[in-house]
Amino acid sequence: MCIIKTFVRCLVFCMFCCVLPVAAQDQARPLPLDKIKLPAGFSIELWAEVPNARGLALGKKGTVFAGSTSAGKVYAVTEADGTRKVTTIASGLDLPLGVAFRDGALYASAVDRILRFDDIEENLDKPAKPTVITDNFPNEKHHGGRFIAFGPDNLLYVAVGAPCNACEPDPARFALISRIKPDGSGYEVFANGVRNTVGFDWHPGTKDLWFTDNGRDWLGDNLPPDELNRAPAKGMHFGYPYCYGSDTPDPKYGAKRDCNKLTPPAANFEPHVAALGMRFYTGKMFPPEYRNNIFVAEHGSWNRRNKIGYRLRVVKLKNNKVVKQEVFAEGWLEKENAWGRPVDVLVMPDGALLVSDDFAGAIYRISYKKP
Repeated sequence: MCIIKTFVRCLVFCMFCCVLPVAAQDQARPLPLDKIKLPAGFSIELWAEVPNARGLALGKKGTVFAGSTSAGKVYAVTEADGTRKVTTIASGLDLPLGVAFRDGALYASAVDRILRFDDIEENLDKPAKPTVITDNFPNEKHHGGRFIAFGPDNLLYVAVGAPCNACEPDPARFALISRIKPDGSGYEVFANGVRNTVGFDWHPGTKDLWFTDNGRDWLGDNLPPDELNRAPAKGMHFGYPYCYGSDTPDPKYGAKRDCNKLTPPAANFEPHVAALGMRFYTGKMFPPEYRNNIFVAEHGSWNRRNKIGYRLRVVKLKNNKVVKQEVFAEGWLEKENAWGRPVDVLVMPDGALLVSDDFAGAIYRISYKKP
């Protein structure tokens, strides 16, 4: 009976891989942040307790918004006189992973729809009923958490994952990054062959779109790699389900496409690290070598025999190409036991880096002071 229950639990988690956490920690339990290893001069603190904190966005007045998929809620975190307050903006939503802010309004994803909360920072304690700007996205919940963000073109980019582990879905509906106008009109596919991205951002100089992508499961512990991709233009195909990594065909679908004619990743991550949220560091608090480089949250493997991930990575670029990767923060995984799972990162106006953790129900703040 125990074996059956464990198997069913794994299947359910696989369906929502990179959307729901394995479990939720008791928020009253002190978090062992002293175990987090960071480069010299950096420190980490608990910034706010937010149940199942996932995607993050910053309001014009400094409000931090967080989506929460398993709780079905969207939260706002405000700070006054050194005290932070967590307010529930919406509840009863369907997998509200993604949040984005534009022109005073908060946008939140909910599987097949995008909601808009107007004048949100003026009405945090009593937000008005949201406007549904579109309900035309697929309603499949497998990879149904939609990461969203506004691009430099003022369009809202919406990720739509594959409705499966590995299959050939409709390329106009699944395994893609789409974009729409702020009013929900003008849907178009920007990038195809994207199995499941839960994080993207634009290079502050070139304005190219960069995004993480999670590789398929059940090819063993060491295949396929997770990816970091670069999309400088519309219409590129990034491999799924035909190819993964730089040039490796999928054992079932690979014969249908020439991997050399698809766009290879800008960088490979280790297999099954579950690379999710990513942001270019544009602040001034951290040392200059971090500026305009990428911080990536690795949520951590769920079915690998030896767990991997559960950390933050920094990816360094030169001339718009990846030249180096290194672990920036680790310690959420101890001897195969995880007490935290990073999901998203957000650069604050003062240059500090916020990190959401759905497993611990927390948002951390990482800061730097020259040693």
